[in-house]
Amino acid sequence: MGNIIRVLGIDPGLKHTGCGIIESNGKDIYYLDSGTIDTEPSLPFPKRLLKIYQEINELIDKYKPDVLSIENTIYAQNVSIALKLGHARGIIILAAAKKNIEINEYSPKKIKSSITGNGSAKKEQVQYMVSNMLNLNVNMLSLDSSDALAAAICYINQFKYSGI
Repeated sequence: MGNIIRVLGIDPGLKHTGCGIIESNGKDIYYLDSGTIDTEPSLPFPKRLLKIYQEINELIDKYKPDVLSIENTIYAQNVSIALKLGHARGIIILAAAKKNIEINEYSPKKIKSSITGNGSAKKEQVQYMVSNMLNLNVNMLSLDSSDALAAAICYINQFKYSGI
């Protein structure tokens, strides 16, 4: 992998969608940006989806990622919440697909295992490992943004070891 690849990692959520952008030259991984897209529960559901969609589009336009790496399994306490989270994932994937960005989905266990070596790792363990891998202060990353960066790093790790 001689070229530089830019990855947008996403930890989808309706209240907080984690976002993280990294680059890799196949050997090193470089942090570019991270944060969350926050929506107010008091907003109508379509407005919350619109905000996520618009902000994902802004990130795509600003950073021009080659790849979207997104968590593919949604855990929720009930079916209604799972469906709403599925809508959020769908609009994120749509935003990337409209810009012809390669889309890769990974299970939470795969992402955690790629980062910590343990598919059952706690969010705080992922946050700690991501901050170490990217030479960041652990306190600068929210759990949502560190999960998004973990999804992006997972893609780099899979890409690197797949022999592509």
